[in-house]
Amino acid sequence: MYFLPQPHQSEIGPDGHARRGGFLPPVPQPRRMWAGGRLNWLLDNPLRVVNAVRRISRIGSVTHKTGRRGDLLFVLVKQEVHNEKGLAITEEHDIVYRAAAQPGDPAPPSLPAEKDATWQGKIVPDDVLLFRYSALAFNGHRIHYDRQYVTEAEGYPGLIVHGPLIATLLVDLLRRHAPDAVIKRFDFKALRPTVDLQPMRIERQPSADVKSVR
Repeated sequence: MYFLPQPHQSEIGPDGHARRGGFLPPVPQPRRMWAGGRLNWLLDNPLRVVNAVRRISRIGSVTHKTGRRGDLLFVLVKQEVHNEKGLAITEEHDIVYRAAAQPGDPAPPSLPAEKDATWQGKIVPDDVLLFRYSALAFNGHRIHYDRQYVTEAEGYPGLIVHGPLIATLLVDLLRRHAPDAVIKRFDFKALRPTVDLQPMRIERQPSADVKSVR
């Protein structure tokens, strides 16, 4: 929440995001998705609400891959968050760009979640939840709240659940079951789009001493 994007309305692209070619490279693929992230907290220098902080962002790499449905471009964004004492958080996140949907493209198949994890929670990702999370992050990407756009222009069967929202819910599940746990590192990877057409299950499997969770 410290570093919300604030592009002018004239700088917004047709998908609701800021037009590419400023900080993000001008990749040709139109469909954008958050593919994963890695966060590290430097526990000897925790951020406090009263801190004045600055963030340094850079493009780490742009990688081309070929998937089952065409070309993919992965953009790695590296970020550092500093307070007056120095580095406090490092973050990497992966953005994937895909080609436009074509008529007759099959919907991505659903993947049933495991049912034997120790910690579990059930989430109903309805329109209001997705809109509120978009508003919280000042995220104008229309795939999360504009059903007509996401189904007709991008070819998905329903509204897309934010990758960072799923990551947030996973951390919240840890907080609920192990409220005294201190998080040093958190990695997450989105394997396929999650849509709002049915409830979703959040689950984690802790180690015996809760020092690591998958």
